[in-house]
Amino acid sequence: MACKEPTKFFPVRKTPALPANALRGKVAFVTGGGSGLGKAMATLFAQLGARVAIAARRMEVLEKTAQEIRQKTGGEVVAIQLDVKNPAEVAKAADECVSKFGLPNIVVNNAAGNFIMATERLSPNAFRTVIDIVLIGTANVTLEFGRRLIQAKQGCSFLSITTPYARHGAPFVVPSAAAKAGVENFARSLASEWGKYGMRFNCIAPGPIPTEGAFGRLNPGSMEDASAVAGQTLPEGRVGEPEELANLAAFVVSDYGTWLNGSVIDFDGGQQFLGNGAGFTNTLHEKTPEDWAQIEALIRGRTGKSKM
Repeated sequence: MACKEPTKFFPVRKTPALPANALRGKVAFVTGGGSGLGKAMATLFAQLGARVAIAARRMEVLEKTAQEIRQKTGGEVVAIQLDVKNPAEVAKAADECVSKFGLPNIVVNNAAGNFIMATERLSPNAFRTVIDIVLIGTANVTLEFGRRLIQAKQGCSFLSITTPYARHGAPFVVPSAAAKAGVENFARSLASEWGKYGMRFNCIAPGPIPTEGAFGRLNPGSMEDASAVAGQTLPEGRVGEPEELANLAAFVVSDYGTWLNGSVIDFDGGQQFLGNGAGFTNTLHEKTPEDWAQIEALIRGRTGKSKM
């Protein structure tokens, strides 16, 4: 049962947990860095002294975010256009990061694609797109930088943002569950192979944390409605905050977390241990075909895609 007064017992701290300049001298490359959790992590990294490259497909969003982070933190931030599905674009983005800041000490694979949908309604293209962004995109970015780092004899901390349902599964998000499971095993495997090169590979698997991007794709209603529903499934009675995730990420990639390698950290308020770890997607079993048609129309309208 959810806590009735969550902030009384579990107050939310949005200020940096690490000391000032904890990431000074570091270069961070963050995919999906223009909004949501990526923006929150990039902002905190810059606040802690890192030079940050944020990468995503929409340059106008990236430029706006980069300017906001510069104004808030006074840090050095560069926006780099990137479609992680395209290896040639990944190589070009890596070149740009190196030319601006040098090889990264921190790489965050945060770019994602997901939406709720009855699996039988998914086209092959829709299924493949999620796999390509989440799993293939993570591999493209990691391998491109990894090869360069090995050649340069430089270490790096890689962090991938996954989800608790990558291990226990969840209804109506099957492509994402499959792709994120692959990302976690990819990270564990490289942790055992590339640790000798001074590289670390970890994952954070957040539960429901409201962001316009993620909650907009996963919920056909408003973000406020989605947050309320998701919060009711959590022992603490609330959803997470982007700044909380950013603080955990900053520790994992920092020199305070150098003994952490090959780990997957669940960050979900204890949701998975209630036996309903799939969260609010469990409430979707009662949707009718007509309901799914309406949801599909909303998703198409938000993404501009004409075909699921």
